[in-house]
Order: sequence, then C-alpha cells, then structure tokens
Amino acid sequence: MNVTAGMVKELREMTGAGMMDCKKALAETDGNMDKAVEFLREKGLAAAEKKAGRIAAEGMVDTNVSEDGKLASIVEVNSETDFVAKNEKFRDYVAAVAAQAAKTSAKDIDAFLEEKWELEPTKTVKEELSTMISIIGENMNIRRFEQLRAENGFVASYLHGGGRIGILVEVETTAVNDDTKEAAKNIAMQIAAMNPKYVSKDDVSEDYINHEKDIIKAQIKNDPANAKKPENIIEKMLEGRLNKELKEVCLLEQVYVKDGDMNVSKYLESVAKQVGAPVAIKHFIRFETGEGLAKKTEDFAAEVAKQMGQ
Repeated sequence: MNVTAGMVKELREMTGAGMMDCKKALAETDGNMDKAVEFLREKGLAAAEKKAGRIAAEGMVDTNVSEDGKLASIVEVNSETDFVAKNEKFRDYVAAVAAQAAKTSAKDIDAFLEEKWELEPTKTVKEELSTMISIIGENMNIRRFEQLRAENGFVASYLHGGGRIGILVEVETTAVNDDTKEAAKNIAMQIAAMNPKYVSKDDVSEDYINHEKDIIKAQIKNDPANAKKPENIIEKMLEGRLNKELKEVCLLEQVYVKDGDMNVSKYLESVAKQVGAPVAIKHFIRFETGEGLAKKTEDFAAEVAKQMGQ
C-alpha cells in the first residue's frame, strides 16, 4: 500500500513518534493505523494512549442531576463550529437534551431520537433536532448519552472548560453532606484532568492486562540493553512497568492532583475518617467533546478555487 504524507502526519499526531518511524510503521503494517500504533509502541516509540490532539470535533457535553442526587445523565451534542458551541441557544438546547436523557428508557441513540420530545410532545427528539439545525443554521448531532444511578449514596457532576469535558461520579456513602459533596467534586476534577480508564485494578479486564503485557514485553526485548538479561529479570521488569501503567489508568491508584503526597485511595480514606462513614467511588463516566472524532480539515485556498470553477 502507498503510504501518503497525510497518513504519516495523522500517525505522528496520534503517537508523537518521529516522521521516519511513522512512515516505517505504516509500511510494515500495510497502512493499518491501529496496527501501526502498536508497532510503534512495541518499539518503545509511542505512548500507550493516542494523543488528545486527535480530538477536534466541536460541540459540548452537559449533565443533568436529579434533586435527590440519585439519578444523572450526561450527553454530548456536536456542532460544526466552536462559534455555535458557545451560542446561548445551542447551550440551552443541549441542557434540554440532557434533561430528556435523564428520564429516557432508550438503550441507544436511535431509540432516543425516536422518543417524544418532552418539551413539545407533538415532535420526536429527532424532529426537534432538525428544527434546531434550521434555527441555528449549522449541522448538529446528538452523539451519545448515558445515565448513572446511585443506590447507596449520590451522583455528582462536573463540567470543565465550558462543557468541553463532562464527568459523572457515583459516590457510595451514608454521609451525604457538604464534605462528601466537596470530595466528589475533587474526584470529578481528578477524572477530568487525569483521564483514568478504570476505578480500581479490580476493574481491569484480563484481556487488557494480557494485551499490555505483550506490548511491554516486546518493548523490553527490542531494547538492545536487555539482550543478555535472564528471563526472570525480564519478568520483573515487565511487572514493574505494568504496575506503573495501571497506576496511571486506575483512578484509585493515581497520584491525587491536589496533594502529590497521596494517591486518590488515601484521599478518600481521609475523607471517610473526617465524616465518620465509608466513602467509595463505585463508577464514573467521562465524556470529552469530539473524542475519537477527527475534524475534517479544509484547504481554504483550494475550496475558494473550487467554488470559482478554477
């Protein structure tokens, strides 16, 4: 397969690896972007996660939490431009979508779009979206939604960057007060900043562990400095690197951003001691606007020439 400059550029943005390394990775993997990322990781040339630079779609995330704090929703609605995402009419609409999502029984977006729009039941959610597209004059899309329910405690929400990132956190505790609500906000800010994938090591799947072990083992063996090291030393290095990675992707293991002398688990223990009741994080949801979507880039000069028939 012919490796194009655009493919190399995209892989560089995803991994931070050098241009020639990206070109080689794409050539070795027949242009498969995901396999090229793994190729670079095995060579120790790329990070575990794709860089946030790939996040480029516009729009916003919003949340809705019930008065008793037991049920919450989170939604992402995309727009074409950042200008529209800051429009008050658009933001009011997204808030209404979040309110609808808090009450929905739909299991996916398709079912959600076919529901009656609560604020005007003569329309469906899809029809109201079409109306808003006509009013705002820009293509929009309700991309996703989730609900979170607290059985023994409450759900807290947090929005960062005017809705660029949204967080829901389920806190399990019998002490629902200002102290635990403040702690929940601190945890939500941690999730926004550090982007964990799991609550604890117990939540990490065996498939994830085995996949990461294979990547790390390849990294170690591809390093000439390790060529003569015995297998038991290689295994210890593997376990050490895996544990380091798990501390980065598991919320409770992460260094607490507001106090670098403790991890999140220790912070929650201190809160529990303060309020005299257990305080645990059961679940969290993190939406970032446009994550996983690549924004369409345009050559402005070419577009003008095209419109002029040149």
